[in-house]
Amino acid sequence: MRTHYCGLVDEALVGQTVTLCGWADVARDLGGLCFIDLRDHEGIVQIVAEPEAGAEGNAEVIAAAAAVGYEDCLRVTGEVRLRESPNPKLPNGRVEVVARGIEVLNKAEPLPFHAHENPGEDIRLQYRYLDLRTPQMQAKLRIRTRLVQALRRWLDARGFQDIETPILTKATPEGARDFLVPARMHPGEFYALPQSPQLFKQILMMAGFDRYYQIARCFRDEALRADRQLEFTQLDMEFAWVSERDVQDTVEAMLCDVFREVMEVELGVFPRMTWAEAMRRYGSDKPDLRIALELVDVDPEVKDSEFKVFADWAGVEGGRVCALRVPGGAALSRKQIDEYAAHAAKFGAKGLAYAKLAESGEVSSPIAKFFPDEAFAALLARVGAGNGDIVFFGAGRYATVSDFMGAVRLKAGRDFGLVEAGWRPLWVTDFPMFEWDEEAGRHVALHHPFTAPAVDDEAELRANARTAVSRGYDMVLNGNEIGGGSIRIHRSSMQSAVFELLGIGAEEARAKFGFLLDALKYGAPPHGGIAFGIDRIAALMAGTDSIRDVIAFPKTTGGQCLMTGAPSPIPEAQLAEVHIAVRPKA
Repeated sequence: MRTHYCGLVDEALVGQTVTLCGWADVARDLGGLCFIDLRDHEGIVQIVAEPEAGAEGNAEVIAAAAAVGYEDCLRVTGEVRLRESPNPKLPNGRVEVVARGIEVLNKAEPLPFHAHENPGEDIRLQYRYLDLRTPQMQAKLRIRTRLVQALRRWLDARGFQDIETPILTKATPEGARDFLVPARMHPGEFYALPQSPQLFKQILMMAGFDRYYQIARCFRDEALRADRQLEFTQLDMEFAWVSERDVQDTVEAMLCDVFREVMEVELGVFPRMTWAEAMRRYGSDKPDLRIALELVDVDPEVKDSEFKVFADWAGVEGGRVCALRVPGGAALSRKQIDEYAAHAAKFGAKGLAYAKLAESGEVSSPIAKFFPDEAFAALLARVGAGNGDIVFFGAGRYATVSDFMGAVRLKAGRDFGLVEAGWRPLWVTDFPMFEWDEEAGRHVALHHPFTAPAVDDEAELRANARTAVSRGYDMVLNGNEIGGGSIRIHRSSMQSAVFELLGIGAEEARAKFGFLLDALKYGAPPHGGIAFGIDRIAALMAGTDSIRDVIAFPKTTGGQCLMTGAPSPIPEAQLAEVHIAVRPKA
């Protein structure tokens, strides 16, 4: 139907006849002289219908051009020529096509929104096919395509095998709820959609495949947010006979090469930081190193104060009192400070103390009265506060304080323009093996139950479970966790010990993971791997805060597809086929 793409018509084609297909991005009728910006996935070219064209039936062409409406689907034949007034905003803005024929392939009805508007996200998702037509969305999805292509080329060239693993699999606990699929041929039994190919890729290492990868679809029935969807895509990788550094060095080189190819940028050095250091300095296990602000522990300076909130938590095991200095923060109004307190409350804060140092040196703080003047001056000096600064304070349980002060740090960095340009990668290592769940009264795995502990002795792990460190590692880029992995457990006895510490008894472990425990008995090699979030990396490359912008058909935060209406009720007859009865809503 066409000879060329709109966006690729250039000066090399001047004097030639071309046939183009696309949508009318803009149509202007100037009374006998008509202009159409014709758009396809490669870009835009200007079409002109004019009396001076001298083509037979030119009046008919002008009439057809005058009738063109926004987003009409067209085929245009014409001659390429240089423009008298070039458009520097278009890559091919020095040329135009003089129409000799205009065919309306499909007339567009009035659209629910204009591509040059910024409608709400619900409208964009309801009419996703129109949203995806826009140059902005086309560009973002092309970045995603180039990313996946570059990853595949890199891995294929280095001997990784692309192996597909099952989509219908067994329900296993990996930290989120499974999506369940009823098994029609086995009444009362269910498959689960994979949260990841974790166990299959480990078994591939035991089967002798050495280096595996897969661009895998994964499914997790959990709350959605800007960087999380119910279904997502990850680059899954596994290596046999490796240590942590073997995996890290390989994927670090891979990402450097891929960013260089796709974005023409250098990621630079990947520093390494333990989980404990990241939480202490930044209040986050995925710190954004583009923001230089750091948390400072002030327990010794406040433990003897009369401010009860500080005194109760300073120096207490599991407690924390810390401060964050924000340069120039003294300019914040009381209303703006209250907004910071409200922001901290979203992450568990029961309050956010502060001290402002005016340019004159005068100190303004609701908590200053609880300290002798010299002690409060020493406290401010401990965090390096100077004239014009504000210092925020947090106190409470270590994890909670780290969370909300880390969130305050990010907000302050953005509000005060303290986010440096560029790319700041980081390895976070030495994660805790377990977290203690007070409500459940048991340990839960911080990564997943198949991560190896740093200690190689089951008895030592059992004796020191609360302080045990894992062989897990995350890759962080500009404050986003883009990949997570670990060295895996490769001995059946250690895997059984971890299951036991997680409250998974021998009978339950056999029912859920018997195939894995058996496979570990037959010479399983030391192995490890990592999985990267394709959606998150593509979003970073595209410069967007939401992975929905780099997924063709994402779900809303409520887990719905507004375009198709999923999820939707299923007829009783179809439910009966899979032996399912739906309980009425409470």
